[in-house]
Amino acid sequence: MAPSDNLALEKEDHARDAAFMKALHGKSTEATGGFSAILAKNKEAQKLAVDEYFKHFDNKRAETETAADREMRTKEYATLTRHYYNLATDLYEYGWGQSFHFCRYSIGEPFYQAIARHEHYLAMKIGIQAGMKVLDVGCGVGGPAREIAKFTDAHITGLNNNDYQIERATRYAAKEGLSNQLKFVKGDFMQMSFPDESFDAVYAIEATVHAPKLVGVYSEIYRVLKPGGVFGVYEWLMTDNYDNNNLEHRDIRLAIEEGNGISNMVTISEGLQAMKDAGFELLHHEDLAKRPDPIPWYWGIAGETKYMQSYWDLFTVLRMTHAGRRAVHVFTGLLETVGLAPKGTKKTADSLAKGADGLVAGAKKDLFTPMYLMVGRKPAN
Repeated sequence: MAPSDNLALEKEDHARDAAFMKALHGKSTEATGGFSAILAKNKEAQKLAVDEYFKHFDNKRAETETAADREMRTKEYATLTRHYYNLATDLYEYGWGQSFHFCRYSIGEPFYQAIARHEHYLAMKIGIQAGMKVLDVGCGVGGPAREIAKFTDAHITGLNNNDYQIERATRYAAKEGLSNQLKFVKGDFMQMSFPDESFDAVYAIEATVHAPKLVGVYSEIYRVLKPGGVFGVYEWLMTDNYDNNNLEHRDIRLAIEEGNGISNMVTISEGLQAMKDAGFELLHHEDLAKRPDPIPWYWGIAGETKYMQSYWDLFTVLRMTHAGRRAVHVFTGLLETVGLAPKGTKKTADSLAKGADGLVAGAKKDLFTPMYLMVGRKPAN
């Protein structure tokens, strides 16, 4: 499943990315999120982002997918991911919140409390302490960074390749009075600009799956981590039950990749090997989706309202039911038709829904996990 070992990294162009962010998003960085931000997009720039992203997936079906198709996605991994989040960030915030990840649930635990507990658990397993310099690899709009900063009193630097998300993360941090404890930096996590041994600890929450090769991003994390420091990750991986020769399995994997901006998802065994090849001493690894929880991690995207733990959860889960997704499909299509929303909004929403269906199918068939926990230490000098 992995691309060739001589993978070339994309050349970074921060000035180009900043100019495109300004053209596409304009003042929508100041919007509260969701549909209010979507309506503020530049329609021509949105079309370019849609075309650049979906060229990797349109007419690419599991039956006919080739190694060359996957190779092309991995070659343009950074552009693919950047445009995915140009298109999906507002829909994520509207449908899920500001922490773009899944979590485990307990009975009586509201949705956002469970999200925060998942973040706290990773910080605890890593051993993040007050005053540490910590790197968040692939920080989104900064929801986990803000939560972990408040939970641990550490200083968090968020690394992100999407200018729009950096703008929003910076704004949210200032709004919560955390500007002195949080910093957000533009960059490709396959080629970080930080000096060697810059951070006391590093974490990544469902973000490094966007790497073209896991060993590449894990090796960069190893480089910027101080000797004796710990890296913890919740990784998206196909389980070792995945069979790439099985058409149904490939169809599920491809749906997950298209709906989530992923160029090359691999198996658990490959993920573990990548940690070892990067040089980490594995302290702990476990598929947290295998814990005997009374509520499945995927209940929200499956729209299974029977698992709601509070009335407030209804506002989140209703959007993910089949009826809710249909309503979003019709509403975004209507907004496009009357010219209020840019072309491609409905296509993006439909792709996210397709990805969600793939995630649920992958979970129910034990082919996928979004929370394979790996904790590794960089040996001390």
